[in-house]
Amino acid sequence: MKELKDIQTIEDIQLMVNTFYTAVRKDDLLGDIFNNVIQNRWPEHLEKMYRFWQTVLLEEHTYNGSPFVPHAKLPVDKEHFERWLDLFFNTVDTLFEGPKADRAKWQGDRMASMFLYKINYYRDNTSIPLL
Repeated sequence: MKELKDIQTIEDIQLMVNTFYTAVRKDDLLGDIFNNVIQNRWPEHLEKMYRFWQTVLLEEHTYNGSPFVPHAKLPVDKEHFERWLDLFFNTVDTLFEGPKADRAKWQGDRMASMFLYKINYYRDNTSIPLL
């Protein structure tokens, strides 16, 4: 069995992001949602995801923005986030192992929980959210 290395470089981030979103785009539950929202802007979306994970995992501050805002009105619920996490964890575990790989999974889980909570909160409240 091949020993896996940890996430160390921007190339590792790109491999993780590209592999993950290839799986998302093909997924029966998530593919249509992502493809319908992102449409022909996949290169820009992937670039943004590289910068986000580069900032989080490599502590090279290249990402600016509020990650929740583009997700606020997506037609998703708990099952979508569970599938997202399954695909993400599988991607990370297939490609990497180590502290940064563990941090990627922890961060992904944390974001999924927060996004689901906020999406449900704004969906259930009639007030206009301050995103």
